[in-house]
Amino acid sequence: MLIGRERSPALVIDNFLSDPDVLIGYATERCTYEAVSNTFYPGIRAPIPPIYSFAVRSFLGPAVGKAFGLDPADVTRELSHFSLVTTPPEKLKGPQRIPHLDTTNPKQLAILHYLCGPEFGGTSFYRHRRTGFESIDDARSPDFGRGLKEDYDAFGPPPARYICDEDVRYERIASFPAALNRVLIYRSMNLHSADIPVDFNFDSNPRTGRLTANTFFFYR
Repeated sequence: MLIGRERSPALVIDNFLSDPDVLIGYATERCTYEAVSNTFYPGIRAPIPPIYSFAVRSFLGPAVGKAFGLDPADVTRELSHFSLVTTPPEKLKGPQRIPHLDTTNPKQLAILHYLCGPEFGGTSFYRHRRTGFESIDDARSPDFGRGLKEDYDAFGPPPARYICDEDVRYERIASFPAALNRVLIYRSMNLHSADIPVDFNFDSNPRTGRLTANTFFFYR
């Protein structure tokens, strides 16, 4: 489907693996998780063996190519991690309280594989009210940065919470609920944020927490 005024593609594929519990078992029994300090992600992560991202590209490459206009043969690199949201709202850093982008590169895709149920919250996409931007490339980045500063001057720091709807800074333009074994694919430059419910249990156990497999595809 296409989302927002910018008509950005988003692709949803359900029942991706024939037995997702095998992957969940690996994430639970074989992985060591560490806190994330160099990204916007509010939790812990562990690397996934390259065979997983290779399988994702092999199975989803044609569908991704059709939806995003990118040739599967042009993938230059893949990066995959298991991820668990473990940071409570009061410990969120400022950038984690608002929608974010992963990169300004339009040829980087995010592949989000939910290994948990809908009670753990999905993912929403946003429009920045002040600039009207729904995605940020290199050309927009300076104006977006100025817009963020103007937001801060006008409204102060964003409240210590996960944005799951809308506020004075951002308008939600699309939302995709989590579902076990669902894959959501979008451009990494789209403004997005995880939907974390107010009664969320910040569980660090992969078997019982908000486990996802997060993959980036980098295209030439």
